[in-house]
Amino acid sequence: MADKKTDKIVLEREYIIPIRPKLTHTQEFRKVPRAVKIIKQFIARHMRVEDRDVEKVKINQWLNNELWFRGIRKPASKIKVKAKKLESGDVIVELVDIPEKIKWKIEKENKLSEEGKKKSEVKKSEKKEEEKEKPEDKKEAEEKEEAIIEEGIKGAKAQHKEVSHESQHGKFKKQTTPQRMALEK
Repeated sequence: MADKKTDKIVLEREYIIPIRPKLTHTQEFRKVPRAVKIIKQFIARHMRVEDRDVEKVKINQWLNNELWFRGIRKPASKIKVKAKKLESGDVIVELVDIPEKIKWKIEKENKLSEEGKKKSEVKKSEKKEEEKEKPEDKKEAEEKEEAIIEEGIKGAKAQHKEVSHESQHGKFKKQTTPQRMALEK
């Protein structure tokens, strides 16, 4: 799907989609997945998607949560949605009547994503400034770190060699078995 920023909304409509009549002969444990397919087919037909391609119809996260809210056996009998057709031909389907709890979650999610974007932009700008200011100092610091790591590895190898040497000689020491003392009568 194309970016929301580059794609403009061509057509926007609201629908109340009847789900129950088409679920009458569906098995219990397939009702919600079938309801999702029914919604996609309905939108593809009414929003005039090319070749009624269901893959071009995208269901919003909150609409999906609303369908699954009552479990896989009991989807809502009908649902009110808003469909937005983009220039690229894709259709985005959203829930119209959003409960207050979910609105609060959406706002919280948007706020967190904005904060994350700001933090990542700040980090990127700091990295660029560091690269521009002192590339030579960075190289020297990296070389020092590599030298310290190499020295640590050499020290660890020497220590390992001493320990293994000691343990090999310890293997061949004469082992004495404990002697039993006679019991006094």
